[in-house]
Amino acid sequence: MEDLAHSPRTTAPRTAAARTEADGTAVAAFVLGLLGLFFFNVVLGPFAIGLAATALLRGTARRGRALLGLALGAADLLVMAVLVATHHGIAWSPGS
Repeated sequence: MEDLAHSPRTTAPRTAAARTEADGTAVAAFVLGLLGLFFFNVVLGPFAIGLAATALLRGTARRGRALLGLALGAADLLVMAVLVATHHGIAWSPGS
């Protein structure tokens, strides 16, 4: 009897589903990184970095989007570091 767990027919949809999930993760990393530049950068930056790394490790088709999410997440942390150094805290408002 043929082992269905290792046949090409059953592994192809799982790979396609994993890639689709990784694509969604790449988009989420990008969106969180972008939002983190303006809101909650101390929280959204690390999440964006983690999601981008996960998407890249899972082999996303949206590699550029994942790399942008990674860069934006790092920029979030950089913005937070500059704000802490200049304002002695992480709270800020656009008018200050």
